[in-house]
Amino acid sequence: MTFEELGVNEPLRHAIEDMGFENPMPVQEKVIPHLLENEGDVVVLAQTGTGKTAAFGLPVIQRTDVSRNVPQALILAPTRELCLQIASDLADFSKYIPDLRVLPVYGGSSIESQIRALREGVQIIVATPGRLIDLINRGVVRLGDVHTVILDEADEMLNMGFLDSINEILDHVPAERKMLMFSATMPAEIEKIAKRYMNDPVEIVVGSRNEGAENVKHIYYMVNARDKYLALKRVVDNSSDIYAIVFCRTRRDTQEIAENLIRDGYNAEALHGDLSQQQRDIVMKKFRDRVTRILVATDVAARGLDVDNLTHVINYGLPEDTAVYTHRSGRTGRAGKSGVSVAIIHSREKGKLREIERIIGKKFERREVPTPEHIIEKQLYHLADRIERAQVDEEQMAKYVPGVIKKLGWLSSEDLIKRVLSLEFNRLLEYYKDAPKIDFIDEKPRKEKKEKFDRGSDDKDRRTASKGMERIYVNLGKRDGFYAGNLIDLLNRNVAGKRVDVGRIDLMPSYSLFDVRKADARRVVTALKGADFVGKRIYSEIAEADKDYAHAATRRSRETADEPRPFGARKGKGTARRR
Repeated sequence: MTFEELGVNEPLRHAIEDMGFENPMPVQEKVIPHLLENEGDVVVLAQTGTGKTAAFGLPVIQRTDVSRNVPQALILAPTRELCLQIASDLADFSKYIPDLRVLPVYGGSSIESQIRALREGVQIIVATPGRLIDLINRGVVRLGDVHTVILDEADEMLNMGFLDSINEILDHVPAERKMLMFSATMPAEIEKIAKRYMNDPVEIVVGSRNEGAENVKHIYYMVNARDKYLALKRVVDNSSDIYAIVFCRTRRDTQEIAENLIRDGYNAEALHGDLSQQQRDIVMKKFRDRVTRILVATDVAARGLDVDNLTHVINYGLPEDTAVYTHRSGRTGRAGKSGVSVAIIHSREKGKLREIERIIGKKFERREVPTPEHIIEKQLYHLADRIERAQVDEEQMAKYVPGVIKKLGWLSSEDLIKRVLSLEFNRLLEYYKDAPKIDFIDEKPRKEKKEKFDRGSDDKDRRTASKGMERIYVNLGKRDGFYAGNLIDLLNRNVAGKRVDVGRIDLMPSYSLFDVRKADARRVVTALKGADFVGKRIYSEIAEADKDYAHAATRRSRETADEPRPFGARKGKGTARRR
């Protein structure tokens, strides 16, 4: 199939040939003929990086009447970065259509310059919802001649809370418009929009609904929570030409991990909501220019980023929403290239990983964390390959080589190689000289674990800390509605200073035990004592291996219940005590 067979006209074909495109991608083969030949609405489900911009951009340009200097097509995007990327691509496509004007409209840039451009006349507007509404309210943008509306990354726009803005914008567009919606996933909210604003839309699916990008390999490493950062560094060190986004769930984690990577000698930057637009632009320019090789980001901050040739997406823990994982992994393996989506998880995330597998229809490959020996060997061979493939400019080097040979001629070839390798790898060799072992968590069958628990043989194990860790007791358990997420939140809210790394957590009906580093144990116990969880006062202590905590928790619960209360206070769910 060729672009000519799809119905794309000669000026557009000439432009995309200049851009290096020879044959259409699957999403383009399905979408372009439909948009050129039919007037109906369309919902397209396809991953980011599969050629969606050309799929809607080429037909939109071809259907635009350049003799009319009014907006005829409106493309809505969730972020400034995606807005600029789409506008740039449309400008490239229309290289040989000089009278076509495309204007990106977004916040964070001068509204006066955008107003001037609108008054001079444009045919296609690419906009973020907020800035477009501002211009509509100022009476600068009139959408009465718009025949095509496109929502790109529609699921992301919903995630970012743009539903009301979309409703408001569509009120200014003719009811007879053609509407296209492009989305990576198909949550229920997207289906509702389709039913409300579209007329019997045709659904075009490239791949399968909600599946991940086809060329992405999904792998995971399961480690103790305290070893996640060490595992991250080993994954990075094991990939010689890594160009990656590391996704974290919170701004705090994002900043902390980026700072730790920078401290440890990696080209990393943080991207999160606390950055100003200017700081964000600087970070993104460095990342796009590959000055920065590792971008540590929250999902919100990374929405709409359009970066090509990522080798890895690394999940520093799995997101709550499977659709978010699909978006993350879809940022690599784009345009027919291969990519890797890595999940660094602890054992309590295994169920979530299986749920993601079920929804995306792909299996994660379990791997052991790379060993120091394997990493160093791989990096050394990679350097040897680079030296072997290096292009030598004989003419330029001729005047320098004799002096260098005179200086280093006393070295044997083996000594010279050792010194070259040492220059490159001294940091790596020094770091891994005494590197700690990262535990490989054995995944025993659930039945075997249940039998062991039923026999009660692991009761003492629950009260024994892992090596280098201290067990903490807290008088909250499952009966109190207390689970692992509540514990992490409790520590984040009450323990000041550096973040506490939590290891194994054992949740009992009336109490819980969990591991923290020995250096943090006293700080954690002090911070938790007297704190409150849903009206229950917390008691915490460093756990003793031979103590019966089930009995202690019951006794402490009674003591707490019998403490004096102000007149009128209720005891549990009963009535006020009499005095």
